Amino acid sequence: MTADSKPGGGALAADLPPFNATAVAASLTVKDIRKSLAWYRDVLGFTVDREHERDGQLRAVSFRAGAVNLLITQDDGAKGLDRVKGEGFSLQYTVAGSVDDVANRIKQCGGTLDSEPTDMPWGVRVFRLRDPDGFKLVISS
Repeated sequence: MTADSKPGGGALAADLPPFNATAVAASLTVKDIRKSLAWYRDVLGFTVDREHERDGQLRAVSFRAGAVNLLITQDDGAKGLDRVKGEGFSLQYTVAGSVDDVANRIKQCGGTLDSEPTDMPWGVRVFRLRDPDGFKLVISS
């Protein structure tokens, strides 16, 4: 293997166009889809785009918040319903309005914050919370 070759004979990254995404959307597997639906809609304030049913059962819900999309799907239990979810990552949402107003809405609607809104040294205001399954959310300005 030479300095300008890749293992397996693939092309060098420098020779290829960069990855160029225009949006990202998350899909989360949840233990209780109705509980999560209510939380994302009523506590966080997402709008329901569509409810997806199969065989008369609610299996997934598509949400929208501004330009952000989120999909929650019902866990089928194949990997164990009590497995830990959301470890090792967080979903970061940037809001156009006041972070404090978002935090207050969440608390008024029964949500609990992991941290109160705080000014960060790099100029944003941020707070943290978890959804009913433990997925970590970070809301910032």
